[in-house]
Amino acid sequence: MNSATSRRNEYDVTDRVNTTDPLAVSAEVSRIYQDLYQRDKPGNMVQAFQDLTRLYRGEDANYYACDTSYHDIQHVLDVTLAMARLTDGCVRATNGSVVDERLFRFGIISALHHDCGYIRHRKDTRHNNGAEYTKTHVSRGGKFLEEYLATIGMADLAPAAAGTLHFTGYEIPIDRIRVDPPFRLIGNLLGSADMLAQMADRCYLEKCYDRLYPEFVYGGLARERRPDGTEQVNFGSAADLIYKTPQFYLSAQKRLQVELGNYGNYGEKHFGGENLYISELEKNIEHARNLGQREDLSMLRRRPPETLVSEQPEDALLI
Repeated sequence: MNSATSRRNEYDVTDRVNTTDPLAVSAEVSRIYQDLYQRDKPGNMVQAFQDLTRLYRGEDANYYACDTSYHDIQHVLDVTLAMARLTDGCVRATNGSVVDERLFRFGIISALHHDCGYIRHRKDTRHNNGAEYTKTHVSRGGKFLEEYLATIGMADLAPAAAGTLHFTGYEIPIDRIRVDPPFRLIGNLLGSADMLAQMADRCYLEKCYDRLYPEFVYGGLARERRPDGTEQVNFGSAADLIYKTPQFYLSAQKRLQVELGNYGNYGEKHFGGENLYISELEKNIEHARNLGQREDLSMLRRRPPETLVSEQPEDALLI
């Protein structure tokens, strides 16, 4: 791994895998799979990467391209790569019967689709941005994944799809998610991968400021209406979101260590020592603390990669 100062904005925590490139992430996940199970890479897992890419780029005739700049394809690929690594660490720390190769594939395909509930259907005339689905995106994604699994020969796993995705969200408390034990394990890994990957992103704080806060506004999370009609202000501004990030990390630690069973620690086994996701995450949190103490956001200087695809008509681009 390169030094922290030279880690590239579009790369993962090892600075080796370009997380804006579906082919690069697919190749690395397949390498992990092949090394772990000593089998050829499965066609339906590779296909899932291709289909997910088409979906996010707006090449599926039924859906608009992804328009949520925080929950974009880089985030999805970063989480999927983390999912492969945590699962690898879990298997190596236990044995291959804990997560067999088909369950591994299910976990990867679930990771790829964990945020597809943000993608708008072309018949949707009520919403202008996918972030308006923030509070229900996990349930929407679960329905999508249920249907998708049937198209790639995994229909028997479809009943577990929705429950597994709920480990990444807050619609249902984790202890109330009803899934069989093997899928609870996959859910714990997936929920951990989702939190660790995004918070270890080199541009995490910049993305929170420029991208996540606007999504919270669209999704009704920045300000919420209480049952008595009064307004609750969760985040008064993008700066407020940054200043509250260290406080959020305290609740995130509880979620990771208690509610998700500390499955994020399997990163140590995968990397053979230091858990790079935790190391990079803690650097971001320390940076957020410094920004808050100084009340100076001028140090948010990194430029996150642009991954969204414009769907403007070709002639509109000439104006």
